[in-house]
Amino acid sequence: MRAGQETRNPARTTALLTAFGATRSVTAALRRRVAPGCARWERTNHAGRTVDLFAGPAVALGSVAGALPARTRGAAVIAVGAAGLCGAYDDIAGAGDPRRGFRAHLGALRRGEVTSGAVKLFGIGAAGLVAGAMLKERPLDRLLAGVVIAGSAHFVNLVDVAPGRAALAVMGLGAPGLLRRGAAGALAAAPVGAAAAVVTDDLGERTMLGDTGAHALGAALGTAVVAGNGRAGLVLHAAAFVAAAVRGADVSRIAAKSPM
Repeated sequence: MRAGQETRNPARTTALLTAFGATRSVTAALRRRVAPGCARWERTNHAGRTVDLFAGPAVALGSVAGALPARTRGAAVIAVGAAGLCGAYDDIAGAGDPRRGFRAHLGALRRGEVTSGAVKLFGIGAAGLVAGAMLKERPLDRLLAGVVIAGSAHFVNLVDVAPGRAALAVMGLGAPGLLRRGAAGALAAAPVGAAAAVVTDDLGERTMLGDTGAHALGAALGTAVVAGNGRAGLVLHAAAFVAAAVRGADVSRIAAKSPM
């Protein structure tokens, strides 16, 4: 393949458009099928406005649909699917729980309370390790890949504290990945396309990602990071995500104050 063909990377464009279109289609289908006022699909946001939760499953399915490179699709499906399902469980079982960050949920676990946050922590962590093992060959690289995927999922959820924050963060963090060639570029395009499909409604306070969408987008982004980095890059990303997780409450406060 010539350099010009690699730069164009048609798989990247296809992934972006597929994720965008699938996300918009799922959102529209849910709005047609779910009766207005259905409490299961509505939440009250920070400003007291009622918003729907359709964006969450829509971006999860859109990110999976856009995971086009065949050799990495299985890892993306496992990582995004598990993150979305664990997030959906927290959206239902953990509604109203103000605790955020690893320390709060691990502290509850030490007291014998299994929170929905703890389920997310271990469920997404296990899926990240499985996906990492599918993307890397050496044991240490597989471990680091699992930390990056799970850490990315939790990081995007941490910044999801105001309308549009998580979607804009995914678009911003994923944009450099679009410049990569091969599978990494195509994998980065999927969460960027899915986030772009809902960001207007999210900013307009008509919908919210919830834990379902934030974790799914983060896992998709993490999968792209793993595909595009060797050991040194994995170490740097893993360290950054672990630091963010440890300082979870601070990250959330900074994101809430950001003018993004």
